[in-house]
Amino acid sequence: MDQIRIKGFISSIGFSDGNRFVIGHWKESPIGEFGDIMWGTPTGEKILIAGNQQVANFVSAIYDFDHVQIEDLQTSSNGKRTEAITSNLKIDISGGLIGGVLPSRPLAFTKFIENPFASLLMGVNTYGISSRGVEEWYQAKKWRWVKGGTVNLNGANLKSRSKFTEPLDVGFSEPPRKSAIVEIHVTIRFPFEFEF
Repeated sequence: MDQIRIKGFISSIGFSDGNRFVIGHWKESPIGEFGDIMWGTPTGEKILIAGNQQVANFVSAIYDFDHVQIEDLQTSSNGKRTEAITSNLKIDISGGLIGGVLPSRPLAFTKFIENPFASLLMGVNTYGISSRGVEEWYQAKKWRWVKGGTVNLNGANLKSRSKFTEPLDVGFSEPPRKSAIVEIHVTIRFPFEFEF
């Protein structure tokens, strides 16, 4: 059983037309620094956008997608601003004041104490097992609610930002109901040997 930890930022933004985006910018991981976009479309499709096949293999070994797109993807995040750019998608998200700062805590605390409170207050699960049997602990370090953001899709700006009322449904957890930029450490335990 392989256990790893990745560290970085998860940013989310949703729109009233049904488009939802979750952008990961990971500073530390077994495959180095990387970014990815999880895109929920108005028709309910679950799309992963990855910059290369190695990233696509890693992310799709944990989560469920209908389609995986390998594209020239650039992501950046410093916890206050997140950007993601592909040939036909441009995302720019800015956060407000820091909403909270959390200290380091044991995985058992995240599983048994933190998880029910996070689910009740923010609509997220901090612990769970994916459909592929991968066990995960999400430990937020700090977060900001999104105060502004634009998404340009195929040359047109999406309008009317909204809360995440429809699930992305790629794993056991969802992003916060209110769009956010979260600095996070994720502990991942594979039930199988994963080839990085």
